Amino acid sequence: MSETVEPKRGREQRVTKQRLAVEAAMGRLDDFVSAQELHRLLQDTGEKVSLATVYRIVQSMTEDGLLDVVRSGDGEAAYRRCEAEVHHHHLVCRSCGKGVEVQAPAVETWAVRVAAENGFTDSSHTVEIYGYCPDCTRQRAAAAAESA
Repeated sequence: MSETVEPKRGREQRVTKQRLAVEAAMGRLDDFVSAQELHRLLQDTGEKVSLATVYRIVQSMTEDGLLDVVRSGDGEAAYRRCEAEVHHHHLVCRSCGKGVEVQAPAVETWAVRVAAENGFTDSSHTVEIYGYCPDCTRQRAAAAAESA
């Protein structure tokens, strides 16, 4: 778990009790979490924030560069406090949701080259690599050994 720090402020400067609650909750989490999971966590701690408000706040925080967002295979968005100040990508565990920020200079070079070769300008990209983190890999191996 991360230590609580003073939240960064983006373009949306309106500070509400609900926004502070969402920022505090996101600051305590290390892994990606869906808006629904975040809403449940807030409810479990007694915070009164509607699911629609959670969606609005995480969208605003994402647009302000305060949260990273990844999408699962079924399109569900998951969010995590953005730690890196530079463009980066993610390794995401399919089982527990653990996320690791990675920089990939080779990907950056490739993306610029491919865009230019196809006449695209002002391009951007997102790369997420999904797999199993070391802990989940060990748990899966242990479970497979037990069932064998």
